[in-house]
Amino acid sequence: MIPRTLFDADLEGFRDSVRKFLEQEAAPYHDQWEKDGQVSRELWRKAGELGFLCPMLPEEYGGVGADFRYSAVIMEEISRAGLSGIGWGLHSDIVAPYILNYGSEEQKQKYLPKMASGEMITAIAMTEPGAGSDLQGVKTTAIRQGDHYNLNGSKTFITNGQLADLVIVVAKTDPKEGAKGTSLLLVETAWEGFEKGQNLNKVGMKAQDTSELFFQDVKVPADNLLGSMEGQGFFQLMQELPAERLQVALTAVAAAEAAWQWTLDYVKERKAFGKPVIAFQNTRFKLAELKAEITAARVFTDRCLELHLDKKLDIPTAAMLKQHTTDLQCKVMDECVQLHGGYGYMWEYPIARAWADSRVQRIYAGTNEIMKEIVARSF
Repeated sequence: MIPRTLFDADLEGFRDSVRKFLEQEAAPYHDQWEKDGQVSRELWRKAGELGFLCPMLPEEYGGVGADFRYSAVIMEEISRAGLSGIGWGLHSDIVAPYILNYGSEEQKQKYLPKMASGEMITAIAMTEPGAGSDLQGVKTTAIRQGDHYNLNGSKTFITNGQLADLVIVVAKTDPKEGAKGTSLLLVETAWEGFEKGQNLNKVGMKAQDTSELFFQDVKVPADNLLGSMEGQGFFQLMQELPAERLQVALTAVAAAEAAWQWTLDYVKERKAFGKPVIAFQNTRFKLAELKAEITAARVFTDRCLELHLDKKLDIPTAAMLKQHTTDLQCKVMDECVQLHGGYGYMWEYPIARAWADSRVQRIYAGTNEIMKEIVARSF
């Protein structure tokens, strides 16, 4: 109803190619990946060959130098198709920017080309068993000892955790300090003392590997500190979190749009009391209400995408966006399950999976309660 002006013909062509790739290479296998608890590495390599991983990286690091709109297209198409196991967004648009923006030239040359090709899969380890949205409460330590850091601690709920070859670890390099003692370290999962725990059994997003990680006297080379000096980690995190929350919003709105369309198609075909379910006023009014709210969220999200492209998306606005769109996503999924009736609760129906997948969106990237606190502090 309201045209999206951010996406020109080239971008829509790119969208078509992403959609076809996902239809051919991901959708037929996603049921099995849900049973496996992770997607295949082959999918990552194929995506890398086609430039679907880290597209915003400069050519010298293996990317194509695209702007964030290309990443947005990839995220939207994955979400629209209900392929929640695919963790490319975190890899390409969270981990890669940390290394690109704060890494040394040696770090960029070593890791980024392998990330773009799909040879190396990455994760970021913030959350701990006793520290979620409160990043200042991190207990994992990395104490400098000569030419390396001695890393000890644990993390949980880590996306891409089982498949990851490289993890950005949030740790205290000075445990006596709060935010000022926090640093980010590039840690290879093959190093001695790095242990991957169980692949966590989640309510939704069952094909997404989400893991516990444990560090026991892991020797991290001092050169793998991200940034020019210790204590920059909290600042780095705060700078990058608005982009992460925009990504969550992009996927939330795309998922809501898809659920609405599935439900419209369903109620046109499904009959009750001798007539299609769409013939009932309650059905039409519910769909009309959701359509209006989804459209408003889409306009808000696209405006924030414009701000991000101009490097003007601030922390409170990103927090408002994340809170609003994920609350709406959960509302849409719940209403659409209801309109599907009993079939909406059956796992083989896309709406059931989308309903289960959606709930975590209000929790990760900072809980929605924390988002409200961030906004309130900006008054």
